[in-house]
Amino acid sequence: MDVNQAILERLEKVVDTLQENSVKMGQLLAVHNEKLDKQDRIDAVLFEKVESVHREVNRKAEEIKKGCERDIRKVDDRLQVMEKKMWTICGALTIVSFIVSPVGQKVLTNMLGSGTISTEQTFVNGSN
Repeated sequence: MDVNQAILERLEKVVDTLQENSVKMGQLLAVHNEKLDKQDRIDAVLFEKVESVHREVNRKAEEIKKGCERDIRKVDDRLQVMEKKMWTICGALTIVSFIVSPVGQKVLTNMLGSGTISTEQTFVNGSN
């Protein structure tokens, strides 16, 4: 009977130890779950901040893009104005060059008649 009593006491100690371990494990799991919940809340805040920064970056990038497009249009408009002026000056120089050339003088003489341009022709040709 003493052997049975010793075995029962030993089993009771094992059961008590298992119960204590079970309680401690439950406490550890509760602490672990609390830490996981806290980390989930922190992650949610961080993800929201990342999304906020992402939206802000996209908004700023869109503003920069619109500003660049506006500046490019302004430069293009100025270049078109300069190009028109250049072609106007080129055309005027071509006309003036033609008028003062000997061929142009002959054409003008034929168009206007010989009396009007004869003094200019004398000066250009060097004869009276």
